[in-house]
Amino acid sequence: MKTVAQNRRARFDYEITDTVEAGIMLTGAEVKSCRAGHANLAGAYVSFLGGKPVLKHLSISPYAHARPDGEYDPGHDRVLLLKQPEINRLQAAIAEKGVALIPLEVKAGKYIKVILGLGKGRKTIDKRQHIKERDISRRVREGKEV
Repeated sequence: MKTVAQNRRARFDYEITDTVEAGIMLTGAEVKSCRAGHANLAGAYVSFLGGKPVLKHLSISPYAHARPDGEYDPGHDRVLLLKQPEINRLQAAIAEKGVALIPLEVKAGKYIKVILGLGKGRKTIDKRQHIKERDISRRVREGKEV
């Protein structure tokens, strides 16, 4: 499967503990646009409405060769397709304080899938430590002094 969109900021802002692959309900033009790489996960998140997981603020640009539709909203809510035991497990995990369900990437193959991550938010001091460790490991790989 080809990665169409990534949320790089999510791995920096959150400590990802678990990942889940979910299907996403899209229209035909949205699928074609997604396969062309016109999806953006910046600011996207998952919430539960009526017991169903909903992906909010995933922006999929209109497909260029589709019939013009004046009412198309690129950031409308999209229902995620998961089995009920998986939904129950995710809802229980989100009920804990500080845990969020974040979309990490969108993959396109025969089907369009979203990789979701369960994560806890990092504090600023943790982010600084993460940057410091990354710089040290980069210097070691390049053979420079630490």
